[in-house]
Amino acid sequence: MEQKRQRYPVGIQNFPELREGGYVYIDKTKHIYNLAYGDAKYYFLSRPRRFGKSLLTSTLQCFFEGRRELFNGLAIDCLEKQWTAYPVLHFDMGISKHSNPGELTDYLLKQLKGQEERFGCFSDDRNPSTRLAALIENIYKKVKQRVVLLIDEYDIPLLDVPDNDDVVEDMRNVMRNFYSPIKACDPYLRFVFLTGITRFSHISIFSELNNIMDISMSEDYADICGITHEEMIASLRPGIEYLARTKGLGYDKAVEELRLMYDGYHFTWPSPDIYNPFSLLCALSDARFSNMWFRSGTPTYLIHMLSRSDMTPSALAATIEADIDEFDTPPEGQFSMLAMLYQSGYVTIKDYIAVDDTYILGLPNKEVSVGMLKNFIPAYIMPDKEKSYSVIRAISRAMRKDDIDGAMKMLQVFLGTIPYAANTNYEGHYQQVLYIIFALVGERVESEVRTPRGRVEIVVRTAAHIYVIEIKLDKDAGAAMQQIKLKDYSARFALSGLPIIKVGVSFDSQTRNISGWVIGKVPGV
Repeated sequence: MEQKRQRYPVGIQNFPELREGGYVYIDKTKHIYNLAYGDAKYYFLSRPRRFGKSLLTSTLQCFFEGRRELFNGLAIDCLEKQWTAYPVLHFDMGISKHSNPGELTDYLLKQLKGQEERFGCFSDDRNPSTRLAALIENIYKKVKQRVVLLIDEYDIPLLDVPDNDDVVEDMRNVMRNFYSPIKACDPYLRFVFLTGITRFSHISIFSELNNIMDISMSEDYADICGITHEEMIASLRPGIEYLARTKGLGYDKAVEELRLMYDGYHFTWPSPDIYNPFSLLCALSDARFSNMWFRSGTPTYLIHMLSRSDMTPSALAATIEADIDEFDTPPEGQFSMLAMLYQSGYVTIKDYIAVDDTYILGLPNKEVSVGMLKNFIPAYIMPDKEKSYSVIRAISRAMRKDDIDGAMKMLQVFLGTIPYAANTNYEGHYQQVLYIIFALVGERVESEVRTPRGRVEIVVRTAAHIYVIEIKLDKDAGAAMQQIKLKDYSARFALSGLPIIKVGVSFDSQTRNISGWVIGKVPGV
């Protein structure tokens, strides 16, 4: 008889519901204890969406409310001795959309009213700032215990309205005023914890809250959110085994596929490998390898920022060297695509060079890589993603047969159906088109690969061949092939053991399509 499957808390962010419902819980309560009795009183944590920040906040609430029965068998059950019940104010800024300052103010007042009803402290003040200060003080006087303040997704009101700078500034003022009394309420506060995606300047949003400890890049809390490889193996083995049987894979192969798809996040260095918890649990719940990241984790502001930036698909796929100030804490009001990508989970820390204090950033895994490329389709290929996917699947079948000629014919026909698009009269655009197509086909693709005599525009590696591709705009395909031969690009890959296929491709700026290609073969070693 098959073992009963585990219950996975897909989308469940409420700790009591998770524990009482018998769902799998990856025990993070040692971190809860360390925060509660740590050196600081005010904490901030930045993590991408769908990484468990809300569940962590809910867990903190239950701990500080003294609900010991929910923690039976967890690490903190042996650590905590007092289980003192504190009054907890929990504000969730991520559960409602706000398009203007008035709506945001009304939402804050609604949240305050709900908290006031819980503690029997009522007010009709229309100023969220003074009302919050009064609520904290009144609860302290009524309950005779200091208050725990939890603010989840503090920055969401500022992230979903990126198109109007004036509105963003007005929204920022509302949030600044709301947070402003926190420091003044210090005598009445036991613990303060804020989460968010981005790390806006403390000078502006938290104008007076300058004593907050940012644990976002702390080694001690590197795995406070997400699931480590060791945690996955220890707690989720039944789900992995079921997935393996369903997909006809061995257990080790299923683990490796999960690792390639969902692992690879690091929020400091050194750091354990962190899996995206939402995507991993969805895969085990559905018993299939699915791409959930762009369906559920792509904030509006990021798509907007990408459309305004000069970030290309191949540049994103390459590793990026950066100082911490470039990707972690850009000054407010200054646009930083790299910081947005890092804070949103689209690039992550891959390595660290201590000698010059430089971080190496890159895409974390296959799920994010494929999702990011799909998001570039409307900008580089065509608005109709579904039509693009159909052609990509056909090209994929041709590439599995190592039929590069057939793949190029299908791509030529497809590009001939695309309406006119601006900004296509430069060679780099077509390089990105081919890069996206071949990467989405599922092959290993590199762009601007260095060789002793220059750079190869695109290199595609399949199980059976290496394709060295050079592109020319408004020139004969033979000119592209001549460049490959002249600079002996294929010598760079001579030790691969695979046959090397040279492909010269020409594009026509008038038709905006492939005008021809030449294919040549270099025997493998």
